[in-house]
Amino acid sequence: MLKNFFSRIKQWLQTKNETTTQRRWYKKPINFIIYALLIFLVLLLFININFLWLFGKSPRISEIMHPQQSIASEVYSADGKMIGRFFKENRTPAEYSELPPMLVKTLIATEDQHFYSHFGVDVKGLFSSFRDWFRGNYRGASTISQQLIKNMYKSRTAYSRGLFGHIPYVRVVIMKLKEWIGAVKIEMFYSKEDILTMYFNTVDFGNNTFGIKTAARVYFGVTPAELKPQQVAMLVGMLKAPTTYNPLRNPVRCKKRRNVVLKIMQREKIITARAFDSLSVLPLGLHYKDEDLSYGQAPYFRMAVANAIDDWCKDNKLDLYTSGLKIYTTLDTRMQQYAEEAVKEQMTLLQREFNRQWGTENPWRDASYREIPGFLRSNALESEHYKILRKKTGNQDSALALMEKPVPMTLYHLRKGAVDTLLSPMDSIAYCLRLLRTGFVALEPANRYVRAWVGDIDFRFFKYDHVSQSQRQPGSTFKLFDYAAALASGIGPCDMRTDQYIEWKYVENGQNKVWRPHNVNGVFYNIPVSLRSAFTNSINSIAVTLAREVGIEKVIEYAYRLGIRTKLDIVPSVSLGSGEVTLLDLVNSYASVVADGMYEAPVLVTRIEDKNGKVLWRYKPARTQAIDYETAFLLQELLKAGLKERGSTVQNLWKYNIFKDGTEYGGKTGTSSNHSDCWFVGVSPKLVGGSWVGGEKRSIHFRPGTKIGEGGHAALPIFGMFMEKVMKDKSLKEYRQKFPEPKQKISKNYNCVTSIPDSLLRSADTVNETDTIIEKLP
Repeated sequence: MLKNFFSRIKQWLQTKNETTTQRRWYKKPINFIIYALLIFLVLLLFININFLWLFGKSPRISEIMHPQQSIASEVYSADGKMIGRFFKENRTPAEYSELPPMLVKTLIATEDQHFYSHFGVDVKGLFSSFRDWFRGNYRGASTISQQLIKNMYKSRTAYSRGLFGHIPYVRVVIMKLKEWIGAVKIEMFYSKEDILTMYFNTVDFGNNTFGIKTAARVYFGVTPAELKPQQVAMLVGMLKAPTTYNPLRNPVRCKKRRNVVLKIMQREKIITARAFDSLSVLPLGLHYKDEDLSYGQAPYFRMAVANAIDDWCKDNKLDLYTSGLKIYTTLDTRMQQYAEEAVKEQMTLLQREFNRQWGTENPWRDASYREIPGFLRSNALESEHYKILRKKTGNQDSALALMEKPVPMTLYHLRKGAVDTLLSPMDSIAYCLRLLRTGFVALEPANRYVRAWVGDIDFRFFKYDHVSQSQRQPGSTFKLFDYAAALASGIGPCDMRTDQYIEWKYVENGQNKVWRPHNVNGVFYNIPVSLRSAFTNSINSIAVTLAREVGIEKVIEYAYRLGIRTKLDIVPSVSLGSGEVTLLDLVNSYASVVADGMYEAPVLVTRIEDKNGKVLWRYKPARTQAIDYETAFLLQELLKAGLKERGSTVQNLWKYNIFKDGTEYGGKTGTSSNHSDCWFVGVSPKLVGGSWVGGEKRSIHFRPGTKIGEGGHAALPIFGMFMEKVMKDKSLKEYRQKFPEPKQKISKNYNCVTSIPDSLLRSADTVNETDTIIEKLP
């Protein structure tokens, strides 16, 4: 009986085991799935931590929480207008409130229909994508969050690939998994609205245009809120492939893609069927503006700003082109516009006269006005185009032969701007060398705020800045420093000096030399002239006499005190402007005189903020008393006398309607040797401005014996036209001022006039030399 019992138990267990075995068939696939998931999770972990550097870099949590974007820095004028940007990627961030609902709905309908329901990875979309793959209809399944990771953290660039990233098919899988991981992370820390905002701020719209705010402005000249349905469709459609659907290069493809998006908008009831029918036949309607670094107002000024804050950016570990700084400057857009207009008006007239003077002859001449042989060839050999051809061909003759072959090119035309033409590179060099160049700057003497800055005739073609970079001979405008040193030494404006022949012996580099300066007409009248009249009529002999009395070292010292920053050689000819200065330094020196002898460096920037509006730097005045008040006042009187003394070159200012409400002016002209450089610095109580006109090379001259090649006729009109526009503008009435009465008792007489012969008037506005060669010809 017991045996029978155990037999039954054994039979039951066998039956139980067989049943259990039959029921466990499903455990193997479940275990496989569990193990596969574990392996997949471990793989994700290894990818995330870049295990053994096999998978490349992935964004960390800290990077997700504090994303870094390349944001353009913006430059603002003193009157609150944005005048330009510095950028590597042209991007201006938008807030979510700036994104119109139509734009958001269209993006989600086109790129990620389940955006509001997934956690970064659209599982449903993945299965649909796999199904379509099997049917031969390949399409992506990237969510907006995944695309954001790709755009913001460059998940597909070479630096983040790791060792496995070099295996073709493995690389694709790793990149996708990285985007999944990053998308989940970003969904953990940001709302859907934040993700949409970041996405719209990072996407590439082609042509170095990043972010919806920049794209709307560049392609259509509007804000995101002002985008029309067809414009929304075009921009959203471009996101699939910015190059393929580039509206500039592939307008037909772009339009087809736009219409696909319009159809999606109709399907999702964002627009009506009727609207689709009418919008789909419309042209793209672009209002494209290429926003390179030259785009905007005052490009030369903005480049000067970049140079001015470069060291500060480096010290503070900031990148001007990516940090999204807000730079507030001293520039006044009204005055900048007037300066640009004045430069264009005068240079158009001047270029026409210059071309008429030389006709078919070449204007590059030596000191004796003989054409310089081989000048064009030597300039061609220095050109970048020749160097490229030389490297390509391997020999000089072949490269020069190609330089003579006409090719399509764009040239600058003073009236028309950019002009497409067919010309040989050699002829284009000759054409450009014949173009006169210029610079103009205006600043307030009281605070040295730069209000207008024009560095040349057109920044798109000529990047070299003739305000702050170019160093040229200032001619008679340098005489301000001769008289400053003399007045500071106790000499008065009404003291007399004789216009007479001078020999100045000196030692240079161990050699004995003699300098014999002349007046322009080569005649000395041997009559006494007051310093006031000598200054206004720019008599060389008397300026040299004063410089010799006080010592050339003293003259140079006062030039440095007032604002000259270029190195000046200690030679007698410096007294007549043989040294080299920048226009900015020269104008600032005159501003020091108007500011009662107070020196301060020109101010371009008043404050800098970060992208969130936090002030990082603020301008603090740093002023020093360069010369005493009485000397400064007497120099002001000498400058003002130019409009009162008969025969003064400054008398040309009376041609311009600039004397609103009794506004007073003064100034000084200058012309360097052989009419290479023409200068004028004009002063008023609230504004000082200066202009330079000349050829690109010093050996490019105006014809001798013509007034058009003198400072009073070439450079002065720019200041006159500029001030005429400023005075006419009622919003700038604050600049209508008279010079104040003296603030203290002046010990020297300054109201005197010398009657001098007509032949002596205008005797010396130009540097002249005999034994000493001042001009440096190339």
